[in-house]
Amino acid sequence: MSARVSIQTEDFNLAQEIERLRLNDARVGAVCSFVGTVRDTRALTGQAHDEVQAMALEHYPGMTEKSIEAMIDAAHQRFDIYQARVIHRVGELAPTDQIVMVAVTSAHRGESFKACEFLMDYLKTQAPFWKKEHTPQGAQWVDARVTDDQALARWGIQTAN
Repeated sequence: MSARVSIQTEDFNLAQEIERLRLNDARVGAVCSFVGTVRDTRALTGQAHDEVQAMALEHYPGMTEKSIEAMIDAAHQRFDIYQARVIHRVGELAPTDQIVMVAVTSAHRGESFKACEFLMDYLKTQAPFWKKEHTPQGAQWVDARVTDDQALARWGIQTAN
């Protein structure tokens, strides 16, 4: 397992992950993190037919980790950061379960904020994950969103999604 990337079925603890990133590094003045969760879409819309009962995430082992490692390398080239850690869960997830964590350390908050946002934008569009939502109407694969491509484009990266 890479210290920078973990693809796993089990949940993660944000506080423990941040503690590991900061451990014995007196240079760190900022840690920024993002945790994504499975939304309960019924809570958003109030409609039972919109309910996501479960989400299944799939990936290609080896390829996925290599892709995310390259994203972290790109973040290091763009921003003055010390460390970055990405955890992405796969398998069956329920509403409110954690899906993804990105944490970044740097001397100053601005670099950590930008790098964290850059990595999430990159992950949403370029990481080889496939999501299937299970609703009362059945299961369906989730397509890439134009807004995710637009978010990545502001970093000067064009996608072919």
